[in-house]
Amino acid sequence: MKILYFDCFSGISGDMVLGAMADAGVDIKSIKKELKKLAMEGYDLKVSKVKRKGIKGTKVDVVVDKKKHFHHTSYKDIKRMIERSRLSKKIKEDSLRIFKNIAEAEAKIHRTSVDNVHFHEVGAVDSIVDVVGAAICINILSPDIILSSPINTGMGMVKTEHGILPVPAPATAEMLKGFPSYSSNVEFELATPTGVGIITTMAKSSNTMPNMKTNVIGYGAGSKDFSESPNLLRIMIGETTPSTPLFKKGGMGGFEHDSITVIESNIDDMNPQFYDHIMSRLFKEGALDVFMTPIIMKKNRPAVKITALSENDSVNRLADILLGETTSFGLRMYNTERVKLEKEIKTIKTEYGNVKVKIGKRKGAVISITPEYEDCKKIAEEKGIPIKYIYEKIISVAKIKE
Repeated sequence: MKILYFDCFSGISGDMVLGAMADAGVDIKSIKKELKKLAMEGYDLKVSKVKRKGIKGTKVDVVVDKKKHFHHTSYKDIKRMIERSRLSKKIKEDSLRIFKNIAEAEAKIHRTSVDNVHFHEVGAVDSIVDVVGAAICINILSPDIILSSPINTGMGMVKTEHGILPVPAPATAEMLKGFPSYSSNVEFELATPTGVGIITTMAKSSNTMPNMKTNVIGYGAGSKDFSESPNLLRIMIGETTPSTPLFKKGGMGGFEHDSITVIESNIDDMNPQFYDHIMSRLFKEGALDVFMTPIIMKKNRPAVKITALSENDSVNRLADILLGETTSFGLRMYNTERVKLEKEIKTIKTEYGNVKVKIGKRKGAVISITPEYEDCKKIAEEKGIPIKYIYEKIISVAKIKE
C-alpha cells in the first residue's frame, strides 16, 4: 500500500506543498502542462533550489503578471473555472473539495453563504494554482492513503485584508477543528488557509509517523528563513511494511484501508462497575470500538486491559476520558493500518417487516451479510420465533436482493 505522509513541523502552505512534490520528483513540466487546462493566464511557475538551516529544499513561486492579476474571486467563479476546465474528473473533484472546505470555513467566520464568499488572498491566482497544483501532484503520485502529522500553526498576529488577525487566522482555525495542531515559538503564520485547506481535505491526521518503508523524501521551502528552525514542509513517500500476511507480496487486494490509533491501559485497582459508564462515554466521543481483556499483572493480580480503537482525530478526546475516568496513570498509543471490506447499510423488506442489514463487499462482490441485531431481537420477541431463524431468513432474503 502506497503512503504519502506530510510532516508539517513548520506548518504548511500551498507553495510549500508544490515545492515538496517537485523536490520528491514530481515533474514540474507535467504540473505546468496540467495547469494549462485551467485556461487561466497571467502567471508562471518559478522553481529554485534553496537551503533552510542547512537543509536543501525546493521553492516554488507563482509569478503573477499584475496587469492580469485579480485579487477578489468568489467561490462560484473558481468553481465554474474548474468545472469548465479540461482537467481530469478526479483532479476537478479534489480541487473543488479543497476550495469548498475553505469556502465553508470562510462562510462560517463571516456569517454568509458559501456562494457569497469572496476569497481575497485565497482567491488570488497563486492560491488557485497552489490548490489545483496540489490536486495534480497527488493524482500523479496516486497514493493509497494520505496521512499528516500534527500541524505547527506558528503564533502571533498576521496582516490580512480584514485587518490584523491572530495566528492561526480564523478560517484556518475553523478548518483545523478535529485535526491535531500545535503552536511553536515561531512568531509567524506557518499554516496558511490554502495549505490547511489542502491537508485537511486530502489527508487523515496521524499523531505518529506511520509504520512504513520510505522510498522518497521531498522538502518544500517556505518564503521566510527562520533563525530558530528550518522553514520546510517534508513529504515522505513509501509503502507499508509486510507486518501482516495481508501486506505480503501476492497477498489479497481489493480491500478498503485506513489508519487508526490503538489506545490501551492495564488496570488492576478499579471498581469494575465503572467500566460500563467509561465504555459508554468512549463510544459517544467517537471510539470505533472498545473492549476489555482479562489479564494477570505483577504479583499475580487479576486485571483488565481496556482498549479503544480511534480515528486519529479523536485520540485526544478518548485519552482524556481514559485518564480522567479510570485509575490509570498512563496509556499506550500506537498507530496501525486497517484493511476492511467495503461496507454498505441497507434496509430490506421481509415478511417480518423492514430490517437493516450490513453488507460487506470486496471488488463489488458480496462477502458478508449481517442483519442488525436489535431489529432481529425485536422481531423474535414480537413473533415468538427463535432469533437464529430470523437471522437465517433475513440473510437469505438479502442474498436474493443482492
